[in-house]
Amino acid sequence: MRPEERMPWLIRALEDEMPEYRDYGVPDEPGAQWQLLRGLFNVRPPEAASGEFLSVQDALLQEMTAEKGVTDCRTLSPSPRNPRLYLWRGDITTLDCDAIVNAANSQLLGCFVPGHSCIDNIIHTMSGVQLRLACQDIMARQGHPEPTGQAKITPAYNLPSRYVLHTVGPIVDGVLLRQHKELLANCYKSCLTLAAEYKLRSVAFCCVSTGVFRFPRRQAAEIALRSVEDFLARDSTIEQVIFNVFSADDWNVYHELLQ
Repeated sequence: MRPEERMPWLIRALEDEMPEYRDYGVPDEPGAQWQLLRGLFNVRPPEAASGEFLSVQDALLQEMTAEKGVTDCRTLSPSPRNPRLYLWRGDITTLDCDAIVNAANSQLLGCFVPGHSCIDNIIHTMSGVQLRLACQDIMARQGHPEPTGQAKITPAYNLPSRYVLHTVGPIVDGVLLRQHKELLANCYKSCLTLAAEYKLRSVAFCCVSTGVFRFPRRQAAEIALRSVEDFLARDSTIEQVIFNVFSADDWNVYHELLQ
């Protein structure tokens, strides 16, 4: 199959799976094709896919990631504050490291809102439908929603990283409480504990809870740094913890704190 045929083929396959979306057809323009395909990925339930579907999907996603450009975490420069801490601004789905952290919701199945800009949506989209299936398996065995402050690990599938660490951050609805701070600290500790158990050497954290969960940016960064440094003081397995930021505001906060 030629590269330009992959998106139309996947759109038609997903519309066949989900007949309620057949009226959308296949747009002519590649950008519109991707927006529709991404939305269909997002709403697709966690069900097994055929080998042919996965082969076409994997080829498309890996090609898209390569075109965006992959950053090797080993090329990053350590921070002045701590030689095991790093700051990087970019798309976390293009970072080549042992594990990236996903700010998940308590269902752990990814974001079902078509084309939503949250990191949960983006990671699930670029990883592929396999990630939702892996999370569904975890949740079926667990039998209850994922508690705030804990973490789970899955393969990363089509991402450059080897694993994804999924953690549910606290939702701040009004006043920031001590409980919110403790739960956020637990997110970082839980992810690092899992990473150490799996003998991972590099972990990239997103800004957990600072988006739609409304945790204040500065306080979240302070908690993140303190929690990570406390863990690293007792652990020698993890060599590199990367704080991944996307916005200029987050960059400014972390850049100041990491001096």
